[in-house]
Amino acid sequence: MRATIRSQSKKHKQGNETTADTGDSSSIADTSTESTSDTHHTVNGSHRMEESSNSSRSIGSVDEQHKGDTVKKLDSKPSFKSSSIDQKDESQTVGLKQRYELIDLPPDARPLLVFINKKSGAQRGGSLRQRLNMLLNPVQVFELSSTQGPEVGLYLLRRVPHFRILVCGGDGTVGWVLNAIDKQNFVSPPPVAILPAGTGNDLAQLLSWGGGLGSVERQGGLCTLLHHIEHAAVTILDRWKMATLNQQGKQLQTPKFMNNYLGVGCDAKVALEIHNLREENPEKFYNQFMNKVLYAREGAKTIMDRTFADLPWQIRVEVDGVEIEVPEDAEGVLVVNIGSYMGGVDLWQNEDETYDNFDPQSMHDKILEVVSISGTWHLGKLQVGLSRARRLAQGQSIKIQLFAALPVQIDGEPWLQQPCTLAISHHGQAFMLKRATEEPLGHAAAIITDVLENAETNRVINASQKRALLQEMALRLS
Repeated sequence: MRATIRSQSKKHKQGNETTADTGDSSSIADTSTESTSDTHHTVNGSHRMEESSNSSRSIGSVDEQHKGDTVKKLDSKPSFKSSSIDQKDESQTVGLKQRYELIDLPPDARPLLVFINKKSGAQRGGSLRQRLNMLLNPVQVFELSSTQGPEVGLYLLRRVPHFRILVCGGDGTVGWVLNAIDKQNFVSPPPVAILPAGTGNDLAQLLSWGGGLGSVERQGGLCTLLHHIEHAAVTILDRWKMATLNQQGKQLQTPKFMNNYLGVGCDAKVALEIHNLREENPEKFYNQFMNKVLYAREGAKTIMDRTFADLPWQIRVEVDGVEIEVPEDAEGVLVVNIGSYMGGVDLWQNEDETYDNFDPQSMHDKILEVVSISGTWHLGKLQVGLSRARRLAQGQSIKIQLFAALPVQIDGEPWLQQPCTLAISHHGQAFMLKRATEEPLGHAAAIITDVLENAETNRVINASQKRALLQEMALRLS
């Protein structure tokens, strides 16, 4: 993104506006949007960056020929004009942390917005941010934290018709960003790509972005990744809402959202123990390989532990209003939305022809799959391809009644759940970016995506028509 940044602080409002050209990486780092810091200085009045590749230059944000596009710097307590009270409240809340605003972008601009979670499994967010700051305008790169969520970055591009998002983190970070996108009520929601920096990275693997940072490097590094994002195909991901209900059907807590899977029993226990260990000793989780070693170690501890031998009598599973029998050897039940679990395990296995009464799994058919596993040892065998999960059911509405306190996890985020009913229903669909592989179908999907986005930009079709066409394309090309 080539941009001019001008200040709105008091001394500049009085006419004392100054600018300074910079080009080195140290100055770039200084302009990154650490939105918790207050500043009233002019920063990079005319900020020009020499990207290392044509691909990063174009996806970086604005078309090369539009060098006059501007970014307007905001005061630390800005006021925003709004036609509704809700919008005004939102702008004031987010605006307290907002330092820049994009103006005068051409209608066909497709900037890239980057979110980095430094606490994800690989814990390499700091170095990733430095490298991305050199390839993109630092205004486009946001660091997520307990005090700053994705809302600040999304608000920056609220008036841009089409932009793309890159999430640098794990499955939990992707869910965090997708939840924030839902709340913005975009007419045409931005599609999301993933730089896999977590531990499992199941969604990233399914979308062909790789299973970890090592796979990104093997594919050519960040410059190649930015090129792949520019030419990626848009696909659809079902999103699911889980409500926690008491015996009277009253909601006990705020709903949680699921993109990948939900687990009850032995797999959630391993995830919970790892979570507690990470909280107590974060220094042990310094890279993706060691994270997986620690997962394996915790799993091995419970191989002979039959803690969940009574699970079939501690839960009741209902699919589309019909009670499903839980096998007597089950020590875990999983509700699955995608074909990747625990770093790439396919629990449903569409190619398995021994089940004639089930349909193939898809992440955009508004259907969930339910499987059971028979302990931690079974999990280990699944990971090395020596066993399979047992298929139980498929459906649109899942209810799991817990008669005892049991560990539960959603997309790798675990907790201990007291007796209740977990009610899972379809929440909506998100636009995701899938890396176009060398296969003809991948390139065809990317070309169709580009055509549909251009058609919407030129008002040949509207947002709802584009969504319907993308859904149809996803189903036919899956």
